Amino acid sequence: MITRADATRTRMNRAITEVCTCLPATCGELVQGLLDGELCLVSCPIGWYGHVTVRVWEAEEATWTIPPDCVKAGRALRVAVDAVGGGHLSGEVEIHSSVPRGRGYGSSTVDVAGTIWGTVEAVTGRPPDPATVGRLAVRVEPTDSTFVPGLALFAHRTAALLESWGTPPPLVVIVLDPGGEVNTEAFNRAVAIDRLRQLAPLHREAFALLRDGVARQDVEAIGKAATLSAKAHQAVLPSPLVDRALALAEMVRAPGICRAHSGTLVGLLWSASAGHADEVAAWVASRLAGRVRVHLVPLVGGGPRTAHDIREATWCPHW
Repeated sequence: MITRADATRTRMNRAITEVCTCLPATCGELVQGLLDGELCLVSCPIGWYGHVTVRVWEAEEATWTIPPDCVKAGRALRVAVDAVGGGHLSGEVEIHSSVPRGRGYGSSTVDVAGTIWGTVEAVTGRPPDPATVGRLAVRVEPTDSTFVPGLALFAHRTAALLESWGTPPPLVVIVLDPGGEVNTEAFNRAVAIDRLRQLAPLHREAFALLRDGVARQDVEAIGKAATLSAKAHQAVLPSPLVDRALALAEMVRAPGICRAHSGTLVGLLWSASAGHADEVAAWVASRLAGRVRVHLVPLVGGGPRTAHDIREATWCPHW
């Protein structure tokens, strides 16, 4: 049985295992589109983390507790418990995350993949492999690739493709957040596959550029790939902020832009080695005149940061 209640309640049973999983948020995707007939993406992970803590203990009645407002985490918990045969155990899930929802920050993946990862590890005593997490996560919803170390290609609806392409070069992202919200599940149901097929050659080019750029640690190639994907997606989800970001990127000679392909966020990519990121972000903010929130964050590799006690996970950075 799974109940929704305050997960900080006093337990009558001693926890036998506790796992905290930290996953990064995103500034949308570097590339998203059709590749060999599969809908795929490479997320743009940023240095802002949500924590999911899973506690498991033995009890006479198998009962799991989740926060009342985390419906997707509840679905992920059911999937994970069933997958590892943990139905005889009791437990609880706590989610500590300030990641906004519905804009492209990857908040759902923090909840879903974090719950799956922590549950599997807590029940089995072993961390799961990313492919297993991906297969379970897409049973809940389309999922970002942030649960995979480095930058990763992932078929976010089917989990049919999963490739880790390696660690990104030193990059920062000037995040442009206009607010608003896009219902990711509804968007993924409604997107016209015929339109995506028309864009497939551009998607293939963008994925190839990105893969090569990561392999060569080439910031310019990564920026070009992300920009190509962002511009192509204007035919699917038009955003005036994308056009504005393209103009700003040209003015400051940024390597490129990224965007949320099912959200509202846009980002300017900036090479950390170029310096002056603070000044560039401040200038961009001044040009947008308060119409959007501007944040400067590092682009990081994906993959969970885990600890068996939440007190050991306080190093995970917050925005």
